[in-house]
Amino acid sequence: MLKTTLSKLSAYTLAITASMLLLATTQADEPPKLLIVGDSLSAGYQMDLEASWTTLLQNKLDELGYGYKVINASISGDTTSGGLRRLPRSLKVHQPEIVVIELGGNDGLQGAPVDMIRSNLTSMITLSKDTGAKVIITGIQMPPNYGGTYTEEFMQVFFDVAKAQDVAIVPFILKNIALTPSLMQADGIHPTAEAQSIVLDNMWEIIEPALTPPR
Repeated sequence: MLKTTLSKLSAYTLAITASMLLLATTQADEPPKLLIVGDSLSAGYQMDLEASWTTLLQNKLDELGYGYKVINASISGDTTSGGLRRLPRSLKVHQPEIVVIELGGNDGLQGAPVDMIRSNLTSMITLSKDTGAKVIITGIQMPPNYGGTYTEEFMQVFFDVAKAQDVAIVPFILKNIALTPSLMQADGIHPTAEAQSIVLDNMWEIIEPALTPPR
């Protein structure tokens, strides 16, 4: 009886050990994740998602052998408040090595208080850092018709947060795009599909140094 019980326990222990080894192997085989939490500028607004800079980023990572998997958790119309609400689940599910926070444009268009934007961005950075992830934020600018004071304070908040939290920043995601009508959609807010490679160039300059070199 005792011998049978010990035999069963031994078999059970072996099964548990095998399961743990399998899980560890599976986790080790998973590629590192790069999570993008953004708005319409990263969600492929009014274009085939294959043309979006986020897909172009995945293609470039693959071509250069970096091995990262891009998780695009961007939603058109999202704000820093919305991003903050959904970030914890994304961090838990994907466990990214790098988090790109591309939010704030819709806050500005809605005239949201700059202090609220600062608070939300800071909280998102803190949550991401607490998981061990590197963080990158992206700057955006408002049209001049929103008033000089608000426009300047809004643009500056991204740099202030990046400096205070010691994270990398893409100074202006629409650099070399926003003032070229042919590269902007009719609404004057969103870049065209043809402009996505330029968006990628702007992002890649800051993303590349955060990547673990190809094996």
